[in-house]
Amino acid sequence: MNLLLDWAAINKEIRKHYNKGFSVAGRPSYSGLLLFKMSLLQTWYGLSDYEVEEKVNDSLSFMKFVGLTLEDAVPDNSVLSRFRTEMTQKGAYEKLMGLINGQLEKECILLKKGAIVDASITDSPRKPRGKKEYEVVEDRKEGAEATGPEEQGVTVKAVLVEKTQSHVDTEGAWVKKAGKLRFGYKKHVATDDQGLIRAVITTAANESDIVHLEDVVTKAGVEKGSRVRADKGYCSDSNRNYLKKNKLKDGIMYKAVRNKPLTAHQIKFNKIVGQTRFKVERTFGGISRWFKAGIARYVGKDKTHTQHLMEAIAYNLYRSPGIVLSNANLSAK
Repeated sequence: MNLLLDWAAINKEIRKHYNKGFSVAGRPSYSGLLLFKMSLLQTWYGLSDYEVEEKVNDSLSFMKFVGLTLEDAVPDNSVLSRFRTEMTQKGAYEKLMGLINGQLEKECILLKKGAIVDASITDSPRKPRGKKEYEVVEDRKEGAEATGPEEQGVTVKAVLVEKTQSHVDTEGAWVKKAGKLRFGYKKHVATDDQGLIRAVITTAANESDIVHLEDVVTKAGVEKGSRVRADKGYCSDSNRNYLKKNKLKDGIMYKAVRNKPLTAHQIKFNKIVGQTRFKVERTFGGISRWFKAGIARYVGKDKTHTQHLMEAIAYNLYRSPGIVLSNANLSAK
């Protein structure tokens, strides 16, 4: 990481948002760069605030990475938590991801041309529990002069209403995926053609993938003329029109509809897109397997978005040395 990153530039960016002077006791406060490096270790090894504090105290390699010696005191978990909260409130992690991705672009590790879009659910353990309540509501009305539900053509449906529970993350939401109910958040990502993450958007889990393609592609800053690939869940006229309007090549898979099966050309097109689109699935799998991710560690959408951003930064950095070696081998040939 020391060979790969310009830590001075990263430290300068952190100091814009987190620049403490001295503690109440008069001791110099811990630097933001030290705490950010601890956050990286925490993400790479799937550690809690308490665990990363213990590891830095115990491991010489961890201590060396964050810039401490055996004589130095290690920040406790509460300092790390306050750092994360303040940086989240100021939107600093977005800027850090942009800065680090910019450094990776200069080294030809992260590609700006091409994008693969997909979404993944982050489950929250702070979901509603216990007995559920239902209420009956009117879903549709037809006919202004009718007096009763039968005459009005009212469709009645049951809507789940959760009891107020103190432990529940109120910004999370339920969604049914693959026949199973899940509660939490959804991260919408755009990767380059290697699977490195260019942009992340966090929403409640019940928000549709299809409406966020434009947001995440715009945020990723994909070069004009690039192909944007996505599965059939993003198939819509509005998404195809957005790509055309912004001079991006359409790589959205086609979706069959009732009485309109896919043509031979569309089937072949889907197969070609699928040969590259799988890389974003590999990204989600790598983050989950390597970093013990997939579970929301914090409460609220903003802090969960911070978690998603840190996972994206950690994933890009984790894969970067291998890409550097691969590029070197190709150059040698």
